[in-house]
Amino acid sequence: MQAARHVVCALSGGVDSAVAALLLRRRGYQVTGVFMKNWDLLDESGVCTADKDCEDAYRVCQILDIPFRQVSYVKEYWNDVFSDFLNEYEKGRTPNPDIVCNKHIKFSCFFNYAVNNLGADAVATGHYARTSLEDEEVFQQKHIKRPEGLFRNRFEIRNAVKLLQAADSFKDQTFFLSQVSQDALRRTLFPLGGLTKDFVKKIAAENRLHHVLKKKEVSVLCCKGVESRFCAGPGSISNEALVFQYLQPRPGKFISIEDSEVLGTHKGWFLYTLGQRAKIGGLREPWYVVEKDGTKGDVLVAPRTDHPALYRDLLRTGRVHWIAEEPPAALVRDKMMECHFRFRHQMALGARGLGLSTLGKARALLQGSFSSPSALCADPQSRWHRVGDGCEGCAGSHPGTVCRVLQRGRVPGQWENPAPGAVRLHTAEGQEQSRSGHGGLWRRPQR
Repeated sequence: MQAARHVVCALSGGVDSAVAALLLRRRGYQVTGVFMKNWDLLDESGVCTADKDCEDAYRVCQILDIPFRQVSYVKEYWNDVFSDFLNEYEKGRTPNPDIVCNKHIKFSCFFNYAVNNLGADAVATGHYARTSLEDEEVFQQKHIKRPEGLFRNRFEIRNAVKLLQAADSFKDQTFFLSQVSQDALRRTLFPLGGLTKDFVKKIAAENRLHHVLKKKEVSVLCCKGVESRFCAGPGSISNEALVFQYLQPRPGKFISIEDSEVLGTHKGWFLYTLGQRAKIGGLREPWYVVEKDGTKGDVLVAPRTDHPALYRDLLRTGRVHWIAEEPPAALVRDKMMECHFRFRHQMALGARGLGLSTLGKARALLQGSFSSPSALCADPQSRWHRVGDGCEGCAGSHPGTVCRVLQRGRVPGQWENPAPGAVRLHTAEGQEQSRSGHGGLWRRPQR
């Protein structure tokens, strides 16, 4: 008789990973639960939240009658995730630590520990995602000998594993998995890929997992064990407080892009994401971030969500991480590829097709009409491109991005007579104009 397949399941102390372990147990696999401690600081009440999560994960293993292990990646998390988080902030970019954590911690450190130390046939997590492999195909990967050296890339292309969207489109977490390597994807099971969140909660309630069912859900997965303040969004007070524990404040001004009027002050230009609402005291009208000047410390803002300065139809990215092919065959052949685009988790995929073309070997151009009125020029660290059900890859925005303004609903002559020193978008004739004092270039859209 064949021995039961050994699956090592990452347990966070939450309901999703608990139900994932339960489902694996029901399939007859030999399951081991592993809790990863990635952070060791105390919260405001003097309690290490990772300890409570670890207790909850241990209790899950007791209920399911499976072995429990705990590993610490505090050092690795600091070096590969949190330091990157701070470095990106200093450069004025908005990082996504969850994507980086999955790449370096869950699907590298944990994956290697499970395979090399615990002898796992496969690993599993509670992510809402799927791959193109069935369970048995995943287990077969352990016995497939891969060529070394130059021929390895050819082997990977012929046998590429695709990352697919989850059945629950709202909970789909392929965005967070968009930098996971082929090696890890080949030997990973996602038991929740075909389920909805409500059904997962129902399973937990019916199987004595009430202690994790009652826990408040953390919006960012890799904040398990990390201070809750790290889970806050860009520009929030809690995130600001955390950043200023490690970075020095750099006070500056909020400046209107229309007439260069100083509207207020801030504690650091790097705290703000392009496209987000700028909280400027004393102003009743909402203003939104258009650009950041790291040299002067100024944050340029525009009123209203329909302001033309907030719209783009061209984006240059940094190095692209391709999941299945590098790059896709259609892109190599046609130099352009239709795809969908997302720069934030749970953001609706672009309803209109976007063109993707290469810039050398490492970069790409995203081109298309962005119709959503908010955060159109946001610059989170990672974006990803989807064709059909599969996630193709992701890339961060390039610091030297050049974008064109979409003049949606612009009143003719609106910018004909800007105030002296204004940041000028275009002339009445629509000719290209450099923005005085702030660098960059606005271009008139093609008609």
